[in-house]
Amino acid sequence: MRIGVIGGTGREGRGLALRWARAGHHVTIGSRDADRARERAAEITAQAPQGTVVGGDNAAAVAEAEVVLLSVPYDAHAATLREYQALLQNRILIDITVPLKPPRVSEVHLPPGQSAALEAQEILGPGVKVVAALHHVSAAHLAEPDQVIDCDVLVCGNDEPARTLVIGLIEQLGLRAFDAGALVNAIALESLTPVLVHMNKKYKSKGSGIRITGIPGRS
Repeated sequence: MRIGVIGGTGREGRGLALRWARAGHHVTIGSRDADRARERAAEITAQAPQGTVVGGDNAAAVAEAEVVLLSVPYDAHAATLREYQALLQNRILIDITVPLKPPRVSEVHLPPGQSAALEAQEILGPGVKVVAALHHVSAAHLAEPDQVIDCDVLVCGNDEPARTLVIGLIEQLGLRAFDAGALVNAIALESLTPVLVHMNKKYKSKGSGIRITGIPGRS
């Protein structure tokens, strides 16, 4: 599959691109600095010869892709979506954004639209299938491709086939993923991240996560 990563030179974007490339996908890393994106793509290619990784600006990452991952800070979220709104039409957008409010990043902050993913859907309109996921996975763990990540992923969105496709992509990262229902549930998913940030600090963890129990066949 052709996957584009907006903001692919950041820690989360690089780690996800690396793991998807190792799973055999064609990944385009996007950045406002196209040269930097090409440099990161070359680094990932050396680690993931199974897939194809190229770099370019964010517009190129979207244009090449069937599925797009948005990996930007919340303060750049709305502006980025508006900039690429036309290009994103008829695609699935995986939004991993958490509306953190520095410096109080260990406290829940609900944005004006209640969640970043809901705001994304409002900006992009019905022509884009927004799926919220991957809020609780440590970027440090993603960057180590052989690291077993002890964390489950909850996936929500208003289009069930899109959720199913994203669940499959996440499982190829080496994670368990679960259908968490409609996009409005992103309010709960995003709100859990600052709680985990607090726990990381409190217990000196390198990346606490969540585990879902009690579902038959998913032990």
